[in-house]
Amino acid sequence: MSAHCCNHDAPAASAITNLPRYRRVLWIALIVNAAMFVVELAAGGSSGSLALIADAVDFGADALNYGVTLAVLSAALAWRARAAMLKAVSMIAFGGFVLAKAVWNLSHGLTPDAPTMGMVGLLALAANLGVAWLLYAFRDGDSNMRSVWLCTRNDAIGNLAVMAAALGVFGTGSAWPDLLVAAIMATLALRAGWQVLGQARAELRAPSPHHHPHAHQHAGHDGHGH
Repeated sequence: MSAHCCNHDAPAASAITNLPRYRRVLWIALIVNAAMFVVELAAGGSSGSLALIADAVDFGADALNYGVTLAVLSAALAWRARAAMLKAVSMIAFGGFVLAKAVWNLSHGLTPDAPTMGMVGLLALAANLGVAWLLYAFRDGDSNMRSVWLCTRNDAIGNLAVMAAALGVFGTGSAWPDLLVAAIMATLALRAGWQVLGQARAELRAPSPHHHPHAHQHAGHDGHGH
């Protein structure tokens, strides 16, 4: 479903009904992503893989995003939309950073260690598939919920790409597959960020259901004591 075609009222009601379950899922996702951030950052640094480092930064950003989502989970739609905008900007910033780093690595990067890339990529894929499975039921919620789902979905796609890059590096002895995958991950982050940003803006522009255009007229009639 497109970000601009979501029915915002029904998912909001569903989110309230499933709030305790969603909160538990977010805590699990936060812990998993924080752990994988540490693992991939260390593995990316030791193996020289930009794709792993990019994935590690993404895990760290997602852990922060889950924390922000937990903080505004019970807030009004406008505040959840503002939080989604903050997360969208972080996704866009992440994409820009990885693209810039990939360009720099074209002339300065070394060939990464393929076996390390493959093993850690497989571990990261298992982690993200587990989180994505937990979040699947909430994929069509408001922009805040949608941003969480999109982040996790993109991460799983990115992990598959990292594993493909490991095969490419192993087969060619070149850093090009690693740099290509890092660029693809950056593009996914940019696209998802703009998508969430658009939905969040639409939610902020939407009139509040608590402020009906005739509310002041009714208040005025009541004040005359009829």
